[in-house]
Amino acid sequence: MSSPSTANLINARALAAVTDAVVVDCRFVLGQPAAGYEDYLRGHIPGAHYLHLERDLSGPVGPHGGRHPLPAAQQLVAKLASLGIAPGTRVVAYDASRFAFAARFWWLLRSLGYRPPELLDGGYAAWLAAGGTSEQCVPQPQPCAVPAVEGYTGVVDIAGLGAMQAASSVLLDSRDPARFAGLEEPLDPVAGHIPGALNMPWQGVSDARGFLLDDRQLAQHFAALPEGAPRVVYCGSGVTACVNLFALARTGDEHALLYAGSWSDWCSYLPAG
Repeated sequence: MSSPSTANLINARALAAVTDAVVVDCRFVLGQPAAGYEDYLRGHIPGAHYLHLERDLSGPVGPHGGRHPLPAAQQLVAKLASLGIAPGTRVVAYDASRFAFAARFWWLLRSLGYRPPELLDGGYAAWLAAGGTSEQCVPQPQPCAVPAVEGYTGVVDIAGLGAMQAASSVLLDSRDPARFAGLEEPLDPVAGHIPGALNMPWQGVSDARGFLLDDRQLAQHFAALPEGAPRVVYCGSGVTACVNLFALARTGDEHALLYAGSWSDWCSYLPAG
């Protein structure tokens, strides 16, 4: 099965030969917001620019909207333009967390109508294992014009989610089984899951080394899902859900939606106590 055009991978050896792409380092550690950039400064793929999950790929946190709200669209495209990323620019993105943060970047650009980034299969570890070199200097970007964008597509808020549920959509929870079951909740004030959701942990679409399952394996992974019904994907804050959305796109499902606020938004509307 050929790969859908919006969800493309690149391996480390192929990346080493690429000369026409902007490379973006998306490494991040939840709960340690400085760690990803510190890792970047210690060493990154030559020429790579860094984008921070909370400063660049998320907006301000409020009472509702979740822990990682979507950034203002025009603010994001201005940041992209400062790095030389225009709507048609070839971009390669990577992280060190099995696509957890690179997929968020992929989803944002695809949602805005940009050419979707190619994700480095296996992440930064695969680059080093393939003999790729690293550098510590921060490259000088070549800015481009800032385009006007209309906003994000393929996303729902809590009201839109309710409408999708009423229309018998399939709701996929991308978090760990223990969080889904309400047995533990390390990040949000309330444990549990949205009623009617199915648990499809985001780690299930890659192996322990961070390589995406092949297309046949992905099709088998999602084979139990009801066919024909629209799909809405969420996680804790709309970040790792994008890994499942990337994997679904690989199988040909280009229309699955992101509940951007995810569980952290949902539980913010529950009665206190």
